[in-house]
Amino acid sequence: MDTFTKQYIATALWSTNDESTPSGGVPLDRKYGVKDIAPECLAKMVADCAKFQAENADYIASDLENAGHDFWLTRNGHGAGFWDGDWPEHVGGYLTVQSKKYGEFNLYVGDDGKIYS
Repeated sequence: MDTFTKQYIATALWSTNDESTPSGGVPLDRKYGVKDIAPECLAKMVADCAKFQAENADYIASDLENAGHDFWLTRNGHGAGFWDGDWPEHVGGYLTVQSKKYGEFNLYVGDDGKIYS
């Protein structure tokens, strides 16, 4: 798995809380890893990352790790992302628009302990 996709998945697990526990609000990365993501969910994540990278390679090639992180945050409307100043303004704005085209992608833990979207 490439750097962009690894960081995208790490950010997804870090920024998503496991609401299935009685206490709720626990980030998924405290208990789950990539191996816990249901195959169909993981396939969609990997496909979205590959497509985004192919469409935006000229803009993100210099920092794939940060780009994977920002792609997850931006597409899901978190309070940070491509637009928050780590990228040149015109690039950040462009990548924000490109990310939003993918729509939100929410994760949850199923009754079987696997992560789904």
